[in-house]
Amino acid sequence: MDALFQLSAPWWVFVLRALVVYVLVTVLMRLSGKRSVGQFTPFDLVLLILLGNSVQNGINGGDNSLTGAAIMASTLIAVNYLVALATSRSRLAERLLEGEPVVLARHGRVFDHVLRRELISKRDFHEAMRMNDVDDVGEIALALLETNGHITILTKGD
Repeated sequence: MDALFQLSAPWWVFVLRALVVYVLVTVLMRLSGKRSVGQFTPFDLVLLILLGNSVQNGINGGDNSLTGAAIMASTLIAVNYLVALATSRSRLAERLLEGEPVVLARHGRVFDHVLRRELISKRDFHEAMRMNDVDDVGEIALALLETNGHITILTKGD
């Protein structure tokens, strides 16, 4: 029964592992592009992935103790809270961690090179047009890829 709670390494090793993995996955998510995260913020998705992993096998290097999983889950929640706090209070932190909206189209002209760079297919863009009741590209005043992966379309009549 003691094996359930006995750590195989000092507690700070688990905190360090959780921090390193959080940063690594966050950087990879930012590099992967906005469309891959859909409606979640990158930090919500990172938290879900890492919490599942920390509870399952603890990002632990072999330690399967409940204590290790609890330390890492607590660390991940605390780091996610600090990231949310920083991005809500600092424009610089928000820009660095979440990015900025990207202009996909303006004044009826779609920027194909931007769609390709952001990994958005024409099909996805046209789906966003349909969801915004836009029939023709010429009606678009501005189309933005938001930081959460959603495409916002403003028409010339707006």
